Amino acid sequence: MENEIKKASVLIEAIPYIHAFRRKVFVIKYGGSILENDTIRKNVLEDIVFLSYVGIRTILVHGGGPHISNRLKESGLKSEFHEGIRITDKETLKIVSEELEKLNKRIVQEIRDLKGDVTGLKGDENIVHVEKRIAAKDLGFVGSITSIDKLALDTHLKRGYITVISPMGISVEKQPHNINADEVASAIATSLEAEKLVLLTNVQGVMRNPEDPGSLISTLTVDEIANLIKLNVIQSGMIPKVNSCIEALNGGVKKTHIIDARIPHALLLEFFTNTGIGTQILNA
Repeated sequence: MENEIKKASVLIEAIPYIHAFRRKVFVIKYGGSILENDTIRKNVLEDIVFLSYVGIRTILVHGGGPHISNRLKESGLKSEFHEGIRITDKETLKIVSEELEKLNKRIVQEIRDLKGDVTGLKGDENIVHVEKRIAAKDLGFVGSITSIDKLALDTHLKRGYITVISPMGISVEKQPHNINADEVASAIATSLEAEKLVLLTNVQGVMRNPEDPGSLISTLTVDEIANLIKLNVIQSGMIPKVNSCIEALNGGVKKTHIIDARIPHALLLEFFTNTGIGTQILNA
C-alpha cells in the first residue's frame, strides 16, 4: 500500500507542472553515444510519449555522430573534424544523409511502438534553411542556419504529433547540408518561442567538479556561465552546449536544461518534480 500511496503523491506533485506546460512547445535534443543504448533510448522515448499525452507539443532533434563515424570507417573514409564540426565532402554527405534517415525512421517506429502519435521530418525537406558555413578551413557541405519553416512545424505540433527531426538543412541552391544537432535544436526552439530547450547528455549537468557527483549546479544564469567558463569550471564539450542554451534564451526561449539521459525517466523527473535532476539555465 505504501508504494501505491507514494506513486499517487508523485502524480499529485506533477499536476501544477502539467497544467502550466499544456500546449507549450518543448524542444529536446538527443544524440551521441546515449542514442546507441537501447535501455536509455526506451526510457527517453517513453518520457517523450508521456509529455505528448499530457498535451505538451514535443519536438525531438536527434544527432547521429557515432553511427556516421562507424559507417565512414566501414567505407574506408576518415572522420575529419575542425573545431568540433565534421568536415563533410560529397561522399561523407551521402553517408550522413543515409545514416540520419535510418535513425529518424527507427526513432519514429519506436515511438509508434510506444503508442505515440509521431511524424518524422528530414531537415533538408525545406524545414531548416542554411547557407554554407564559413570557417578558417573549408568544411564542405556544412550549413549555418538562416531560417526555420515554423509553419510546417506548427502544423504537425497542433495535430498532436511528436515531431522527430534530423539535423540536415537545405540551401537556396537546393543543396543539402550537414548541421550540428545542438544548433538545429536551438534554432527550432527560438523560432517556435519554445517553453523549453533540453539537451540530453551523458553527464549530470554542469558540475563544479566533474569528479564530485555532489557538485551539480542545479540553476545557472547566463551571466554566471560566462564567469564559470573563465574559471575553467565549464570546459571542453560542455561549452558548445551552454552556448546553445544561451542563444536559445537570447532568442526568447523561456528556460533551457542540460540533463543526464542515463538517469531513468530523467525528463519526467526534471519537469514534473519540485527538485529536478539536471541543470536549468535562465536568463536572469
